[in-house]
Amino acid sequence: MPHFAKPAEGSWTEQYPELGTGPVSYEDSISPEHYELERKAIFSRTWLNVGRVEQLPRAGSYFTKEIAAAGTSIIVVKGTDGEVRAFHNICRHRGNKLVWNDFPGEETSGTCRQFTCKYHGWRYGTDGELTFVQQESEFFNLDKGDYGLASVKLQTWQGFIFVNLNPENTTSLDEYLGEFGAELAGYPFDKMTEVYKYRANVGSNWKLFIDAFAEFYHAPILHAKQATADESRKLSEVGFEALAYKINGPHSMVSSWGGMSPPKDLDMVKPIERILRSGLFGPWDHPDIEGLDNLPPALNPAQHKAWGIDSFVFFPNFMLLVWEPGWYLTYHYWPTSYNTHIFEGTLYFVPAKNAEERLRQELAAVTFKEYALQDGNTLEATQTMLESRAVTLFPLNDQEILLRHLHTTAREHVADYEKSAATPVKISAAS
Repeated sequence: MPHFAKPAEGSWTEQYPELGTGPVSYEDSISPEHYELERKAIFSRTWLNVGRVEQLPRAGSYFTKEIAAAGTSIIVVKGTDGEVRAFHNICRHRGNKLVWNDFPGEETSGTCRQFTCKYHGWRYGTDGELTFVQQESEFFNLDKGDYGLASVKLQTWQGFIFVNLNPENTTSLDEYLGEFGAELAGYPFDKMTEVYKYRANVGSNWKLFIDAFAEFYHAPILHAKQATADESRKLSEVGFEALAYKINGPHSMVSSWGGMSPPKDLDMVKPIERILRSGLFGPWDHPDIEGLDNLPPALNPAQHKAWGIDSFVFFPNFMLLVWEPGWYLTYHYWPTSYNTHIFEGTLYFVPAKNAEERLRQELAAVTFKEYALQDGNTLEATQTMLESRAVTLFPLNDQEILLRHLHTTAREHVADYEKSAATPVKISAAS
C-alpha cells in the first residue's frame, strides 16, 4: 500500500486549528442526555437524505421513512403532476399512522391513487389534500381544505431526495451541501440504477460507525484477512495514508488510493477476483456511459493516478462514496437510541448487460458485506468499553481528522441549540 506525502504546509489536522490536536472525549457517544439534545438540535433541524428519485418511477409511487431520532415517520410520494412531496405519516382525524402494512414500525413502499387511513377511512390525494371523510355530515363545520396532510420540506440534489423537519428552516439544500454539492454536480448518478441494499441494527452510537468509515487507518489491520497472505503481510507492515482530506462547513471528505482495477499483479488478489475481474473496489471494467471521462472537480482532488475512491461525509448521517471504476456507495446511520442505530449500505451500478457483468456486481456486493460486518462487530465492542468510562480521553492521529471534525460539528450543533433553547447540559470534551 503506497504512502503519499502530506501537504508542504504541514499535517492535515493542523490546517484546521479549530479542531485541535489533543486527546478527545467520546462522552457525546455514550451520554443518553446528550443524545436527546442531538435529536432536537441535529435530526429535527438539518437536511436529511431519505432516498433517490428512482424509488418513485411513476405518479403515485411512494415510500415511507422512519426517522426515530426525530420521533416521526414520513411519506415521500410522486404526485399526478410529477412533483415529489413529503408529508408526516399521520392521519389528521385521530393521529393514526396513515401508511403501513402488517407492522406499524416497518417501512413500506408501493403505488397508489390515494392514501386511506386504516382506522376510519379518511382519504388523501398524493398531493396531500384531504379528499374524503367517512360520514362527513357527523362533523361540526368541517372544512376538508383545513385538514390536508402535514407537509415536510423536500428538495432534491442530483437525484437524491432530502427532507428538513424544521418548519422554520430557511437554508436551501444547495446552500447546505455547499462546495462539495456544487462540485459533485454532473456525476452520472442517474445512470447507476442497479441497486444492492444492506440494513443492520448496530449496537453503537451513530457517530462511531461514521468514524469507522471516515478513516482507512484501520484497514490494514481489521480487514487484513480479506487480502491474500502476502498482501496482508505487506499491508500490516506498510500501513496507510490517504491522498487528501478536505473540510467544507459541516461536511468533510477523504480521497484515497485504490487504482487496482485491474491490479498490476493478479497474484495480489484472490482467485475468484481474478476470474470475475471484480472485488471490493467493484468491477474492474468501466461501464460504457457518459460522464466518467471528465469527472467533476470534487473528485480526486489530488489528481493522483492511483486514485480509487472519494468518501464524502454529508452531515449529519449521509455518506457518499464514489469509486474510480464507475459506481458508487451510500451509507446512512439512523439513530434509535444513544447506543444503537440502523445502518444502511447501498451499492449503485450501471445495469448489467449480461450474466458475467451481473456476477461481477454481486461479487462486489458480497465483498462489501463482509467488510461492513467486520466494522460493525468492532463497533459494538467499542461502545461497551467507552460506556465503562475506564478511560475518558483518546488520542487521534492525523488520518483521523474527519473524526475530530464530525464530533466537533455535532457538539457545535448541540451548543447552538442549547443557546436558543436556554437549557444547557454540560458535556465535557477535550480537543
